[in-house]
Amino acid sequence: MTDTTDDIAEEISFQAFEDDCRLLGSLLNDVLHREVGLKFVENVDRKRILAQSAVNMRLAGMEDMAELLEKQLASDISKMTLEEALSLARAFSHYLNLMGIAETHHRVRKTSTADHLSKSCHDIFGKLIQSGVSPEELYDTVSKQEVEIVLTAHPTQINRRTLQYKHIRIAHLLEFNDRTDLIYEDKEMLIEDLVREITALWQTDELRRHRPTPVDEARAGLHIVEQSLWKAVPHYLRRLSTALKKHTGRPLPLTSTPIKFGSWMGGDRDGNPNVTSKVTRDVSLLSRWMAIDLYIREVDNLRFELSMNRCSDKLANLANEILLNESASEDWESESWIQQYKRSNKMYKQASTLPAQLPVGADLPSCTECSDAESKYHMVEFPGNLSRQNMNASAPMLPSPRHSSRIDRAVTSDTNSHSAPAAPKIPKSASGQLLAQQKLFAESQVGRFSFHKLLEPSLHPGIAPYRVVLGNVKDKLVKTRRRLELLLEDLPCEQDPMEYYETTDQLLEPLLLCYESLQSCGSGILADGRLADLIRRVSTFGMVLMKLDLRQESGRHSDTLDAITKYLDMGVYSEWDEEKKLDFLTRELKGKRPLVPPSIEVAAEVKELLDTFRVAAELGSNSLGAYVISMASNASDVLAVELLQKDARLSVSGELGIPCPGGTLRVVPLFETVKDLRGAGAVIRKLLSIDWYRQHITKNHNGHQEVMVGYSDSGKDAGRFTAAWELYKAQEDVVSACNDYGIKVTLFHGRGGSIGRGGGPTYLAIQSQPPGSVMGTLRSTEQGEMVQAKFGLPQTAIRQLEVYTTAVLLSTLRPPQPPRDENWRKVMEEISETSCRHYRSVVYENPEFLAYFHEATPQAELGFLNIGSRPSRRKASIGIGHLRAIPWVFAWTQTRFVLPAWLGIGEGLSSVCAKGHQQDLQDMYREWPFFQSTIDLIEMVLAKADIPITKHYDEVLVSDGRRALGEKLRAELLTTEKFVLVVSGHERLSENNKSLKRLIESRLPYLNPMNMLQVEILRRLRQDEDNNKLRDALLITINGIAAGMRNTG
Repeated sequence: MTDTTDDIAEEISFQAFEDDCRLLGSLLNDVLHREVGLKFVENVDRKRILAQSAVNMRLAGMEDMAELLEKQLASDISKMTLEEALSLARAFSHYLNLMGIAETHHRVRKTSTADHLSKSCHDIFGKLIQSGVSPEELYDTVSKQEVEIVLTAHPTQINRRTLQYKHIRIAHLLEFNDRTDLIYEDKEMLIEDLVREITALWQTDELRRHRPTPVDEARAGLHIVEQSLWKAVPHYLRRLSTALKKHTGRPLPLTSTPIKFGSWMGGDRDGNPNVTSKVTRDVSLLSRWMAIDLYIREVDNLRFELSMNRCSDKLANLANEILLNESASEDWESESWIQQYKRSNKMYKQASTLPAQLPVGADLPSCTECSDAESKYHMVEFPGNLSRQNMNASAPMLPSPRHSSRIDRAVTSDTNSHSAPAAPKIPKSASGQLLAQQKLFAESQVGRFSFHKLLEPSLHPGIAPYRVVLGNVKDKLVKTRRRLELLLEDLPCEQDPMEYYETTDQLLEPLLLCYESLQSCGSGILADGRLADLIRRVSTFGMVLMKLDLRQESGRHSDTLDAITKYLDMGVYSEWDEEKKLDFLTRELKGKRPLVPPSIEVAAEVKELLDTFRVAAELGSNSLGAYVISMASNASDVLAVELLQKDARLSVSGELGIPCPGGTLRVVPLFETVKDLRGAGAVIRKLLSIDWYRQHITKNHNGHQEVMVGYSDSGKDAGRFTAAWELYKAQEDVVSACNDYGIKVTLFHGRGGSIGRGGGPTYLAIQSQPPGSVMGTLRSTEQGEMVQAKFGLPQTAIRQLEVYTTAVLLSTLRPPQPPRDENWRKVMEEISETSCRHYRSVVYENPEFLAYFHEATPQAELGFLNIGSRPSRRKASIGIGHLRAIPWVFAWTQTRFVLPAWLGIGEGLSSVCAKGHQQDLQDMYREWPFFQSTIDLIEMVLAKADIPITKHYDEVLVSDGRRALGEKLRAELLTTEKFVLVVSGHERLSENNKSLKRLIESRLPYLNPMNMLQVEILRRLRQDEDNNKLRDALLITINGIAAGMRNTG
C-alpha cells in the first residue's frame, strides 16, 4: 500500500508537522471533553498511551513487552460498553483524519516554499536539455503531448463529501496559521475557527445512510473540477509555459492541451444496472451545464478587466456589428404585453455590455486563484434538485429549470426504486408556456430596483469594444445554459443555432479575437492574464468539462447480437466461430442500411443496451469519449461494438433528418485477465489486418488505436507479480502489432489506488513502462479516494499535473531501458510461473481459504458502507472469482495483511535464488526500471503490513481449524520480506523512503487500537447481526483504518 501522496513525497518538516498534529489533537481533546466528558477523554488517552508504548517497545526490539502491552490494550477494549466503543471508534477515526490533513498540508507547504522541486517542468526540461535533447525537439514534444486523466466512480472513497469539505476548511486554516504576520487576536480567532470545524466534524454523522446513485457520483466528480481543477489547470499551464519559454525560447501555444480529463461517472455500466441510457444522457448534459455556468463566471470577470478602448479593426467591426444587431432586434419587437417584457429585456441587455455589478473574484488578480487561504468554498448550484438544495419558499410558483424537482426525479428514476412518488406531470405545451412566462417575468425584473438602475451604464460612442464582444459571449452562454436546462427537463427546445454555443471552436473564436487584438495593440501583458487563462480552460475542458466514456462487458454485446440474428432468422451469433462472426460483422459494417429493424421486440437488458447506443449517437464524440469493452478477448468484440454504434447512428440520423453530432466514439478493448492479456497482441493484429477496420481507424480516428489494460482483475486472477509481468509483455506486444501496420497506439491504464490493483506513485509507474509504449500519449484512470487525494486541493492538483507531464515527457524522449540480458526475461518467467502457481493454489485451490477469508476480514460487512452505486459482485456467488477486485483488496487492507499485493512473490523469489540467480536479481533491480519499481512497490506494501495485528484478527475471529492457514500465510509474509530485502540490498523495509516510514509510525498509536476495536466489534456483531449500533461502530472503524492506511481498495 502506498500513501496517496507518494507522488509528491518531498521531505516535509517533521517538527512543524508534529506541532500541527499536537495542535489538532489538543483541540479535538477539548471538543471531546465538552461533548462527551472528562472520563471519556481519559479513557482515550489511556488507550493511546498503551498503544504508543507497545509501538516503542517493538521498535526497540522488545517483542515480549510489546505483546504484553497489546494484550492489555485488547483486554481493556473487550470490556467496553457498546456506547463507549462507538465513541472511541469515532474519536480515533477523527484523530487519524486530522493527522492526514496535517500531512497533506505540509507536503503542499513544501512544494510551495521549495526553491527547487524534483520532477517539476523546470527540473526535467533542464535535465533533458543538458542530456542532449534540442530545444526544438523539446518544444515540439511538449506541445503535442496528449495525456488524459480519467476520473472514475470506483467505490473506494470512504469519506462523505460533507466531511471532505470540512477537512478542506481545516487545511485552509492550517495554511493561514503558517503566516508570520498574524497578531495575537488573529491567532485567537484562528483557534476558534478550528474548534468550530472540529466540533462540526464530531457532530456530523460519518456514515452514508443511503447508497449513492450514479448521478450522485458524477456530481462529486464535477465538484472536484469546480473546486480544484478549474483553478489548477491555468496555473499549471502558466508554470509549464514559463519553463518551456526559459529552456526553448518559446512559450506553450495558447490552445495546446498537454492534459485533458475524462470521466466514467455515469458511463460505466459494467456490472452496474443502475447506470442506464437516461443516466448517461443526463450526466452528460449536466456536465455541459456546469461547464457553461463556470464560463459565465469567468466572462463576467473578464468584462470588468478589459475596460480599454484601443483594439484592432477586426474587433471594432465585430463590436459595431453586435450593437447594430441588438438595435435591429429591438426595433423588430411588437407591443403586446409579453413582447413589452421582451423589449424591456432587450434594452437591458443592450445596456449590459458594461457589467452591472462586481462578479465574485473580479477584484483579485487571476494568479491568486490557487491560493486557498480562505475557507469559503463556492458550491455550484446545479439545475433543479440535482443540487439537493431546498427550493426557496418565496420563489414564484412557476416551474423553473433551475429549481424543479422534476429534474431530480428524471435523473434518478432509473436508479432509485425507493424515491418518493412523482408529482403529476404538466403537459409539455402548458409547461413550456409557464416556463416562458416565468422567464420573461424574471428577466423583466433585472435592474428594476433603483440601486441597480444607478449601476446600469448608458450606451455612448466610446463604449469599450471588448465589453461589447464579451457581453455578446455571455448572452450566448446564458442562452446555452437555458437550452441545457430545457433538455434536462425534457421540454421543447427550439432555439436558433446561431444564438447558443455547440462546440469549443465557437466559444474560442471571439476569445481568440480579443487576445489577438490586445497583442496587436501592444497590450500583450493584459492578453496573457485572465483572458489567456480562460482560453486555456476552454481548450482543456471544452464544452463538457470531462468527456464521458461508456463501458460495458463484452458478453452484453454478444447477447444483443444474439437477439438480432435470431429475430432475422440468421441463427445464434454467439454460437458461431470467430471467423464467421468477423465475416458477418465486416459485411454489415460495409453496408449502408440499418441492421436492427425498428419493430424488433427484445428483452429489457438488450433494449437498454440498444438505447445506450442511441444516446451515444445523439450525443456524439463532442460529449462522449471512448466506448470501453471490458473482458475483451477477440477481434469480434470490437467489431460488434462498431456495428451497433454504426447502426444506431444510421437510425438516429434518419429520424432527425440531419447527421449525428460529432464523430463515432473510439472503441477500446480492455484486456484484464491473464489469458486475455497474453492474447492482446494477436487480437490487435487480427483487427488491423481487416481492411475495413484499418481504413476506419485511419479515416475517423487519425490513425490512432487505443487499447486498455486492466490491473485489478489480472492481479486478483494471478497475483500481483504475475499480473505486472503479463501487463508489461502485453503492452510490448500491442505496441509491436500497431507498429507493424503503421498505426499509432495510446495505452489506457486502468490503475487502482492500491498496489494490489496496480496503484502506486504515478511517476514511478509511467517511468517503468516498456520502451515505446508511452510516445507522447497516455490515458490513465484515477479512482475513488485517489481523486480527492491527488486533485482535491488546487496545489496538489498542480503538482500532480506536472508529475504526469514530466513523466510522460521523459518516457517519450528518454524511454526506460529494456532488460539488458535476455536471461533476465527467463528469470522473470520463472518467478512469474512459480508465484502464480502458488498464489492460485492458496486462493482458488485451498478449500479452506474462502472460509478463512470471510472469517478473518470484514469483507461481508463492507457492503453496508454505501460508498458506491454498483454491486460488489459481478454475479450472485460467494466465490472469489465473481468478487470485484476492490472489496477483495479493501478487506485485506483493513486487517493490515494486504495479502493480494505480495502473496506468491516470496515463493517466486526464493525459488530463483535457490537456483543461483540472486546476483541476476540484484543486477535487474539496479538496471531495469520495471523490475526496480515492482520490487519497490512490494517493499512499500510490506512496510504497512503488521503481523501482530493480523494474528489478533485470527485469534479472536477465525475458527480453531483454520488458524493454521493464517500462521502459514504470516510465515510467507516474512519470507517475502526476507527475499525482497535480498534483492533490493536494503537492511530494513522502507530504508529508501524514511519519510514514509516515519509517517507510518506516527499513525500507529491511533491505528493499532482501531484495529483491535474492529476485531472486538466484529466478534460481537457476528453474534448479534441485527444490532445496528454495532454495525455503525464497525463501519466507523473501517473509515478510521482507511484514514490511517491512507488507502482503501
